[in-house]
Amino acid sequence: MPPIMAQISDPKIAFAYLRPACVLLTRAPTVTNVEALSGQVKEVDDATLQQLQEYVLFPLRFVLKVPGPKNKKLVQAVAEAVSHVLQNTCVQSWETLRDLFSELCLCLSSPTDPGKPADTSEELKSAVLRCLDALLHAAYGDIVFKLFEPVMLPGLGAAISLLLALAEKEKSRDVQAAALKCLQALTLQCDCTQEHVVPSSSERCAMGSTMASFLPGITVAVARIITGDLRQGHAVTIGAIKVWSRTVGLVMEDAQIQAGEPGKTPSADLGRIAQLMVHRTQAWAESTAGKLSVLLRKIISCTSSHQHWRVRLEMVELDDHLLARCSQSLGECVGPLLEALVGAVNDEEPRVRKRCEAVLSEVSQRSQRRSISGSDITSKSSSSAQTFTDVLSENLHSLTTSLPRLMRTSDDQKKLFILNVFLGYLKVLGPLVSAVLNSAAHLERISKALMQVLELDVMDVRIVEERSPAATIATSPGSQHYAAHTQRKHFLYFTDGKIFSALMEICRTLGYYGNIYLLTDHFLDLYRRSSAYRKQAAMVLNEIVRGAAGIGVAAEGHGLESQVRGRSASREDLEVAVASVMEEYTSLHNWHLITVSEETEGDRQDQQLLSPSGLFSISNNVSDTKANPLQVIPSSFGTSSSSTTSAIHRLNGNIWQLCIQLEGVGCFAQALGRDFRPLLMASLYPVLEKAGEETLLVSQAALGSMWDISEACGYHSLKELINENSDYLLNDISLNLQRLSQHPQAPRVLTVMLTHSDCSLLPLVGDIVQDVLAALDLSYDLKAALFCAVLHALMKALARWFPSSRTRESARPKQTPPPKEVLDIRQFLLDLRKQKELAEGIGIEDDDAPEDLVPPPTQCEDVEDVGGPDVKAELPAHIGVTKDVMERCIHLLSDPSLRLRLKVLDVLELCVCVLSEREDELLPMAHRCWPALLQRLTADDPLAVLRAFRVLCTLGETCGDFLRRRVSKEVLPKLSASLVRQAPVSAKAGPVYTHTLAYKLQLAVLRGLGSLCQRLDLGEADLDAVCEACLPYLSCRQPIRLQEAGRSVFQHLIQVDPDAFWFTLNELHCPSPYVPPHPDLQPVHLSGMGRPRDEYSDNVLRLLTEEFGSAAETAAANELPLDAIDSCLTRTAY
Repeated sequence: MPPIMAQISDPKIAFAYLRPACVLLTRAPTVTNVEALSGQVKEVDDATLQQLQEYVLFPLRFVLKVPGPKNKKLVQAVAEAVSHVLQNTCVQSWETLRDLFSELCLCLSSPTDPGKPADTSEELKSAVLRCLDALLHAAYGDIVFKLFEPVMLPGLGAAISLLLALAEKEKSRDVQAAALKCLQALTLQCDCTQEHVVPSSSERCAMGSTMASFLPGITVAVARIITGDLRQGHAVTIGAIKVWSRTVGLVMEDAQIQAGEPGKTPSADLGRIAQLMVHRTQAWAESTAGKLSVLLRKIISCTSSHQHWRVRLEMVELDDHLLARCSQSLGECVGPLLEALVGAVNDEEPRVRKRCEAVLSEVSQRSQRRSISGSDITSKSSSSAQTFTDVLSENLHSLTTSLPRLMRTSDDQKKLFILNVFLGYLKVLGPLVSAVLNSAAHLERISKALMQVLELDVMDVRIVEERSPAATIATSPGSQHYAAHTQRKHFLYFTDGKIFSALMEICRTLGYYGNIYLLTDHFLDLYRRSSAYRKQAAMVLNEIVRGAAGIGVAAEGHGLESQVRGRSASREDLEVAVASVMEEYTSLHNWHLITVSEETEGDRQDQQLLSPSGLFSISNNVSDTKANPLQVIPSSFGTSSSSTTSAIHRLNGNIWQLCIQLEGVGCFAQALGRDFRPLLMASLYPVLEKAGEETLLVSQAALGSMWDISEACGYHSLKELINENSDYLLNDISLNLQRLSQHPQAPRVLTVMLTHSDCSLLPLVGDIVQDVLAALDLSYDLKAALFCAVLHALMKALARWFPSSRTRESARPKQTPPPKEVLDIRQFLLDLRKQKELAEGIGIEDDDAPEDLVPPPTQCEDVEDVGGPDVKAELPAHIGVTKDVMERCIHLLSDPSLRLRLKVLDVLELCVCVLSEREDELLPMAHRCWPALLQRLTADDPLAVLRAFRVLCTLGETCGDFLRRRVSKEVLPKLSASLVRQAPVSAKAGPVYTHTLAYKLQLAVLRGLGSLCQRLDLGEADLDAVCEACLPYLSCRQPIRLQEAGRSVFQHLIQVDPDAFWFTLNELHCPSPYVPPHPDLQPVHLSGMGRPRDEYSDNVLRLLTEEFGSAAETAAANELPLDAIDSCLTRTAY
């Protein structure tokens, strides 16, 4: 890199150095000569250049003054050279400033129409604008203020119009930004890092008077730029906001307007220029403020939710600038300015929020200072000082008045901004909110606005349709946290979740700063007064209580009275408010709402729709398939559409009301913490009632409320919550069971307790269970379904508390089976020979001789027990309860209601699981329930058959040999016949068949039949019958899942008799001929040998490979396995 040459500091040397280039440029104005002069100027230091400024500028200005069209590149080069000179020197001559200002403006304007920009390149415009900006910054002393003298109004107006046109219509962002920067520099309000002239008050007043003539044009044009296309970029928008705020702040400054202008008559020398002058009187200021408020509202609406945070930050700066300088003269604009400012309190960008808080603090301090000065000086100042707080409250009242309309007509982005403004007003007012709410008009408008905005949409039919699977949401016993699936609320007037969050924060802020007694009384009055407002009022009340407790409220203060930060509600006030709201929530007419339609007729309709004649049953032939299945729907379904819709809306409304009230109980517990424990006696039982609701939303909301209560009160789990409070809960259940007609929800409370507790509850609940069984005995026809839900929860709990060994083994990870032992061929042949001799009667006497020497068993072994009393040991409590429940199940298995039968079968299955450890108790009960279970298996609805078969499989796993003869004689023939009957149907059916009940029944039977046969160790004839029934399901024409289930049957059967079923599969399809391992052995001929591939080949080969892996490998080598030799010889002998 070459060394930097020292700049010329001697004026004489510099003059001699620059003179040839200046003369040459004057004689020949070319780009080359301009660049040569510019290069030489850069070699002169600033002090020397300042002395030669006029001499250097003369040839450059001469180029611009030459009449006629000019080379655009030449003008650009001249502008860049002049910019360098001006950036390093000061303009000390007014004539130089004026002439250069005019010449540069002429370079930008069109020759044919001087009021419009010239059609030149963007580079030329940028260079001239940079030169003009440098000129305005280079003006020294007070000469720049001569630009604002009345005589300069025409020239200044032309320049401003030119710059506005460039800023608004130019496509280049750089040119737009440069034009806006020149406008800022023109009013001496540039925010760059250079030093600027600071005007005195009189000079500032003179500037304001001159700029007042151009205020309408500047504000309108710049407002169009601010609200223009977003594609112009945020830098242009920010520059336009600065120009707008600085210009308005200069012209409408309070000090200038209040000081007034001297009543001088314009000089006669001005001529028509005097008509351009504006006198800023009080009337003019009021009129101008009204017009500016229109533009300001438009600007705020477009920038308050701008996507770039710097634009929103600049709007905060605009608010600060105008409120600090023009709050008195811009009377009509103070409201919109405050609205924009308080809306930024909740901005998502931390830097915007921080600056907004600082501005609000300054506004508050200025308001307090004015109030103090007003009390000391004049009453007029005092009243104006009070205006600021009044404006806030009036703006809040105006906003709440228009809030419902704005929520209905605006888009979601606008709605969110409006709510942020609303929230900002509350935060700015701070503790003064309580005073504002003391106004009945303000409180009424705020409450009505919230009621209308929070109106729920109850049109969704899925709300009332969703059902809890087991009347309660069961959680794992060890779970400590519950992530509730809360149904998202749908509102009529908005869909964005951020809007709902803003509304809830508004309610919490009202509770934080407001009077808790006033707010709860007012919204409880709305809650009682109209059912249309009940859900909204409950939502608001919940959040008000949370806010009063300081939950979900920003701790930092934005209020006007920063000294008062504490919450308005004490702990005692909060407890009283919660107690009153809780009492209203849990009152009879607000808590026991109808959430499901009456189903007295529904059960009968279910019986018709799901009758065995209309659907597939294993006991009846499906012969009447020509009947139209639609004819089984009764005509009573055709009801009025409008009445059905209104009923759904009413049920949905009740569901949402209960959910909101349950959420409220959880909110109250969070607000009070451990102080909520005294309220548990009044609140826990109702919450448990709703946790047992059939409606999914209600049960989920109740479970979430239970978790909130347990965490707030210091319980680590729901189990601990229930166990610690079980004494009075069980007492209430016991009393209510005696008056079941008045308290039909009592069994559901017991259901929830059983679901979420542990075995320590069993001794306490024993008497209650007996009460339930006694009540069930007295009301089989009325409350059987409700009591069966309780029994199901009881047995489910017992099965969880006292798991059987079978359950424990199934829960353990499966261990890998031991490796198979290597077959000893010699020992195999010896055993085979011995078996053949025994079959022929050889050696029987020798084998029987030792057995004859064994003395027969005598009955003297039990002599010790003869004299003792025959006393049966006392059964454990859970076994006794299970037997009692199973007794009731036996009677209820024949109930006419299909739903009840299904529930009873589920309970019966759980009873079998619990009794599986006590075979002496299980077998007599299994004997007693067999006839009723057999009816469900063979002559019932397919849904009941499915459940009954599941019970049968469970019995088979636990009872074993006890059921072998019964199943073999009474069940297996009908199951086999039904499978054979349906096999052709499923083989020919299409994909829709997999959704039918017949398919599900086939699948369930196939999945359970194999394990049932294996567990019961059925005889050869039964196994052959099962094999014949299941062979068609090995066809590739069957649905995939039926093929898988068919293979599972054979996998279990192979475990029972591998040789027989190896032979059966090879008879169906043999992959290749087998060669005996020795010449003396005869070759084996199987029916499946030599057959081509058919529909059974794939599944048969898969079974042979999976279950007879070694045999399959032998088959690949064309050798016969030894176990097959034994099978073939045995079958040949017979």
